[in-house]
Amino acid sequence: MPTWQQLRDVKLNEYTDAADGWGKISSRSNVDKDRVDNGMFAKINDTQKGETAERATGDVRQLSRNYQYLHTECGLIRTALNGLASELAAPQKKLKQALEDAENLKFTVKPDGSVEYPTQSFVLAPGNNTAQHGAPVPLAPGKGEGVGSADANKGKAEEIAQRIGDAVREANEIDGRYASVLRKLKAEPGLTVSDETFADAAKDTKALQDAAGKYADDGSIPNGKSPKENAEWWNGLTQEQRDEYATLYPASIGALDGIPSTVRDDANRMVLAETRAQTQLDLNAIPKQPQEYIQNPSGQYPAVIKNPAWREWDEKYGDRKKELEGDLKGMDAIQARFDRSGIAERPGEKPLPEAYLLGFDTKGHGHAIVANGNPDTATHTAMYVPGTTSNLEGIGGDIKRMETLWRASDNLANGQSVSTITWLGYDAPQHIVKDAPFSHYANDGAPKLNNFVDGLRASHEGGRDHLTVTGHSYGSTVIGSAARQGHLDADDIFVAGSPGMQVGSATDLDVPKGHVYAAEADSDPYLKGLHLPPPLSGLTDDKYGGFNIPFVSSDPVPDLGGWGHAPKKVDIDILPSWMDGDGASVVKPLTPTNPDFGAHIVATDGSRGHSGYWDNGTESLNNQARVVTGRYKEVTSQ
Repeated sequence: MPTWQQLRDVKLNEYTDAADGWGKISSRSNVDKDRVDNGMFAKINDTQKGETAERATGDVRQLSRNYQYLHTECGLIRTALNGLASELAAPQKKLKQALEDAENLKFTVKPDGSVEYPTQSFVLAPGNNTAQHGAPVPLAPGKGEGVGSADANKGKAEEIAQRIGDAVREANEIDGRYASVLRKLKAEPGLTVSDETFADAAKDTKALQDAAGKYADDGSIPNGKSPKENAEWWNGLTQEQRDEYATLYPASIGALDGIPSTVRDDANRMVLAETRAQTQLDLNAIPKQPQEYIQNPSGQYPAVIKNPAWREWDEKYGDRKKELEGDLKGMDAIQARFDRSGIAERPGEKPLPEAYLLGFDTKGHGHAIVANGNPDTATHTAMYVPGTTSNLEGIGGDIKRMETLWRASDNLANGQSVSTITWLGYDAPQHIVKDAPFSHYANDGAPKLNNFVDGLRASHEGGRDHLTVTGHSYGSTVIGSAARQGHLDADDIFVAGSPGMQVGSATDLDVPKGHVYAAEADSDPYLKGLHLPPPLSGLTDDKYGGFNIPFVSSDPVPDLGGWGHAPKKVDIDILPSWMDGDGASVVKPLTPTNPDFGAHIVATDGSRGHSGYWDNGTESLNNQARVVTGRYKEVTSQ
């Protein structure tokens, strides 16, 4: 507990100088972590094989975790010291002003903070001319002091003593808040940062948030603002303020559209590391699952029965265990993408660029935004919106699709930089039958998509880049809803297997005319070219309806889903000649692959089924890459 003498003499610049030192260690650790993630894994892949490679990979991953922990904890120490110095400045200023006033009045401040003053009052006995902190201050200094002449100094001394005491009390409160946090900022001996250590780091961050709220208030972080306003706020901070907000509130900073991708990546990796550690600990805390079947203790038929203990365990822990395991699977898939940076999938291929984690949380079914290459510096950027059943657990497949698109696009970019992004930034429907027919998932996700796209525009360096927004299945519905509800600031839209986009024309999708592309998988190879007898032949003829029936099309989603998410068009008298077409009509969903929609319907040779649009060697993948790199004349049509 500081005295007034200690508060007076403390050199606050010593705290800030120490904070700078810890900040340098934090920054250096972050650089070293990036060097490990983006270089050492690739070097191991190039030079080691088998068990040696597995052991080396494990050691390097541990090294990366250690640097991540150093980056986090040293950043917290820096912020705590800066916060302590900043908050102590106010009571120190109050104290020094009170001491100066006492000196000017020829008062004496005693070691305990009381103030002795000269008096001319004949009422006061010798030694009673001392004012204490907490004494009632007269309404009119020197008045109402009892019989005898008024003593003006008494009121002044009491007021000074009060100010001294208030300053010391305020300093004690500040010192106590920060001291309790700083005492916890220490690591266990050894070189292994465990899950327990990372989970403790998250608690340290929360404790410092509570302690330093007056210094770095999370209320200052924009909430509900536009990406442009977010960028203006960020650009208005000093570098030290940026570092401290990112360390103290990593989840908030990592989710802030419009600020640099490198900043969001650093913040979100911190959240990922701490979340994964706590998730593993939570999973470890679940009791071991009992054997599901046991011998019938009665010895009667049946010989084997369901174990009652298993039923009880399953009811209590079953769903929670699946949830935690799913989250871990998704987080491990993200980490695996980090580990693949600098590694080529096949000999002779260009290695994958650095990965950037632009969004992450485990709320609901989980969300993640992962970029291949930095979109802030890329010439061509493509972001991909996945569809039904997408969640954190299955994010690995979506990440791989964008790796494949990055490679195909980079091959066509003529040396220009490319970034491809997996954007699982919305709550996707999880069930094809129960959820996918409804539009609220798209309507809720659309503003988030628009904000992210606007954020890419705001954070991009050196002018406007070429941006393509790609949607698969229900993801295309989200894209359509984004254009319908607001303004989707993209240059091109490419959709695959779309069940409809809530709009009936490509001209409603905000991009320039002629820049909407749609893919639907080829007909099944066993039925393609097959001459079907009437009435089936009429239904498969594009001239009579513009769509394939499900058992002929390789991807049934555009045909079936279109009845839920696409506007409808009625065509009069279009039935085949072998039918009497007079007055007959057909209702057609205006999905993107309906010629009446107005999109470029691209060739998909080689693609099979609803999930084959990113298979290597397919024309659907090649056409996507051509659009992403602006090579429009090379796009092939169906």
